[in-house]
Amino acid sequence: MLDEANGDELQTCFGSRMEFGTAGLRAAMGAGISQMNDLTIIQTTQGFCRYLEKNFSDLNKRGVVIGCDARAHPSSGGSSKRFARLAATTFISQGIPVYLFSKITPTPFVPYTITHLKLCAGIMITASHNPKQDNGYKVYWENGAQIISPHDKGISEAIEENQEPWPEAWNDSLIENSSLHHDPYATIKKDYFKDIQKLCFHRNINKETNLKFVHTSVHGVGHEFVQLAFEAFGFKPPFAVPEQKEPDPEFPTVKYPNPEEGKGVLTLSFALAEKEGAKIILANDPDADRLAVAEKQESGEWKVFSGNETGALLGWWIFTCWKNQKQDPSAIKDVYMLSSTVSSKILRAIALKEGFHFEETLTGFKWMGNRAKQLMDQGKTVLFAFEEAIGYMCSPAVLDKDGVSAAVIAAEMSSFLATKNLSLAQQLKAVYEQYGFHITKASYFICHDPETIEELFENLRNHDGKKNTYPKSCGRFKVSGVRDLTTGHDSSQPDQKAILPTSKSSQMITFTFANGGVATMRTSGTEPKIKYYAELCAPPGNSDLEQLKKELEELVNAIEKHFFQPEKNKLQAKAE
Repeated sequence: MLDEANGDELQTCFGSRMEFGTAGLRAAMGAGISQMNDLTIIQTTQGFCRYLEKNFSDLNKRGVVIGCDARAHPSSGGSSKRFARLAATTFISQGIPVYLFSKITPTPFVPYTITHLKLCAGIMITASHNPKQDNGYKVYWENGAQIISPHDKGISEAIEENQEPWPEAWNDSLIENSSLHHDPYATIKKDYFKDIQKLCFHRNINKETNLKFVHTSVHGVGHEFVQLAFEAFGFKPPFAVPEQKEPDPEFPTVKYPNPEEGKGVLTLSFALAEKEGAKIILANDPDADRLAVAEKQESGEWKVFSGNETGALLGWWIFTCWKNQKQDPSAIKDVYMLSSTVSSKILRAIALKEGFHFEETLTGFKWMGNRAKQLMDQGKTVLFAFEEAIGYMCSPAVLDKDGVSAAVIAAEMSSFLATKNLSLAQQLKAVYEQYGFHITKASYFICHDPETIEELFENLRNHDGKKNTYPKSCGRFKVSGVRDLTTGHDSSQPDQKAILPTSKSSQMITFTFANGGVATMRTSGTEPKIKYYAELCAPPGNSDLEQLKKELEELVNAIEKHFFQPEKNKLQAKAE
């Protein structure tokens, strides 16, 4: 780069070190301290190793688990498998047992292995649904949940203190004959599917129907594992999209390997479903921790369910199955469901009517996983947790989103409904009619200028130039409450202080409106975006869906007009 006077690229690669956060690391594979490569993986793992040694006196007995997806970047020489082996080498060189998966695995297998084998921590090398040049380093604690503060800060400091590679750092051959090297693949694969069978309430029900499924793993790891999940439930296997079922780090058939993008990623799935007469499509992202669901409607059109809609269906289904199985009605007092602040409040509505508990957490499964573990340790039952970004936790055996178990549970639910001549779309409407319509719209603005983002949120906090004063209305919509998780303000609390954790390093404000609307605005942790999520919640009995949709659209337009001016002129708007 110096020889070619390529200062910009040099600055990009070496200008700043990747920041280790609660999501671990995620960046492009390539040269320099700002990207994922052999050296930065070694440095990160050395820091993580030293941090674990400080926190666990029995680390040398219990050890860690390491898994990886199928990502590879030929021009940089980087691959998930290579990075996983280097991470394993780091621990083994320090006398620490490593459970290194010999084959690619879904991300949920790592948190499952931690709790199943009672290990100290886990690492998953994956960039999930990011573009093909990216990779990531995801870290889990001994409780099986993703790390939260203060571990991120502690690990980050330890990385800074351990940057010089240790003597054996590059020699990944030393793991081959080490007694500290274990391969958990066969055992975990067997035990995981045995555990998710506990979530099956209608074994073999799929064979009573003519309902057919198409599954796509979008060139990721999910194919084999979803096939095994169907087998565990006694179901006929789903048709696999042939062009996408084998792992391929180039993701050749899609622009973005993210089923959250909707119909664009599902084109080949639609074609196969039409050919085979399948009515339901199940799509995992490349590391199989997310799930998208689509259904063919009577009109012949395909409906791709939003994350909130699938969350409503799965929440209804899992609670219904639990209720039908439980002998003791009083047990409901210890039942919980969780969702994040930016997700639909449908679980809250179901909880209020049915008598179980609902809790809201900050954005991300790290918060839901850790809270679920706290509740379980208190003897509570956590049935389900979800996030609108098509993430679902259906089993207490995995304290993270799991697209494999979610796929087969969605298939069981669809099959049960088919025996009643009901579609998923019909059942979703029934859920809304029973518990109240919850309709949502999410959008974002692209913004590469941190100062503009700061200005936008500060203007909301200091409305009309008055310090610490939030807007009292948004167009014709009256604001009835404000929660600011950047400053810690919550107008709904007696002391005006937020209950949920706050963070000054990220922006998040939620406005509640008198008409039952809720809107959250936040900055993205991984992209140059201001995201906003709006939902209109109507009480049961209000079935004028078209009117509700019209009112939500009006509310979103008012938010854009009144809350994002004058900064909006500096932003490029794009609807999700």
